[in-house]
Amino acid sequence: MKNPLFFLWIPIMVFSACSCSTEGNIQQILGTSVAAPVFLECRPVSSTELVFSFSHPVKVISVNFDPVLKAESIEDGREVRITFAKPPEEGRKITADILVEDSDRNTLNVIIPFRARNDRMPALIFNELRFDGSGNKVEYIEFLALGTGNLGAMRLFIAHQSLSIPVYEFPSAEIKAGEYIVLHMRNTEEGCLDETGSELSLSGGTDAQAGVRDLWIPGNKKILHNTNGLWLMDQDDSIIDALLLSETPDLGGVSAALAKTFNAAAEFLGKKKAWLPSSGEAEGEGWSIPCPSDAAITKGTTNTRTFCRDETIPPEHRAGNWYVTVTSGATPGKPNNVKRYN
Repeated sequence: MKNPLFFLWIPIMVFSACSCSTEGNIQQILGTSVAAPVFLECRPVSSTELVFSFSHPVKVISVNFDPVLKAESIEDGREVRITFAKPPEEGRKITADILVEDSDRNTLNVIIPFRARNDRMPALIFNELRFDGSGNKVEYIEFLALGTGNLGAMRLFIAHQSLSIPVYEFPSAEIKAGEYIVLHMRNTEEGCLDETGSELSLSGGTDAQAGVRDLWIPGNKKILHNTNGLWLMDQDDSIIDALLLSETPDLGGVSAALAKTFNAAAEFLGKKKAWLPSSGEAEGEGWSIPCPSDAAITKGTTNTRTFCRDETIPPEHRAGNWYVTVTSGATPGKPNNVKRYN
């Protein structure tokens, strides 16, 4: 007679192996990987092409867009390339819902918003800033368009908030050369509407001007300070315009947090050659990082004394183009008041 324990030994061993093994051990036994694909980024590379990047090659199971976009072709791989049958509106905000699978049947679902490609961004420059809000007279940044184009997907960065995350992405809006655009930095009133079409008298709110394009940042948080760095970027991370600000030429009296902001912004803009010294050119080894004295000095600004670009001289990324206007000299959406406080 055969030993009955022999029949018990095998299933006990198998059970023990399964109960003591992690999923990773099981996958190693089977010769497969448990590492699911990792989503890296989504970027539009042309008006009709969108690329999703993953940590390793994947196959698209499904993809949907809101608003609806028709995919003409889908190329699998580490970079999933989707070609649209028709280009979406420039700079329009779109949400993608994509489900992918790798060779080991690991799946990943990504839902992410992005902006459609915009290759017609106008040359836009900082023109006037109010740093001090009071009641419904909130901080604002006025821009001047030097050319015609579409604002969609242009990004505004404010160093005191983040060097890498924009505080604002512009909506799609057709702009004409010579047009003023006012970005109100808070929204504290009813009827404050973004004017993205041709009708420029829709928005209510203090400082909203009929015939001027008004845009609003939601909420009631102060995000604009007069010791700072500001810049506009396109979708390729090229700087369109920049502004380096300091309340004093030596950071004297400035809080530690704002001094840190200034130094970080100066280093970033200096390496990008996006802010010029007070005199001369940004060439050679003698200059790389702007000093506080190279910044546009904002001392003296108030709720009605705004910081203005001198519109009588060619725009440049340097301090000499900027001044503090007189009391009650704020002109959101209009040519800057030429009278100076200092």
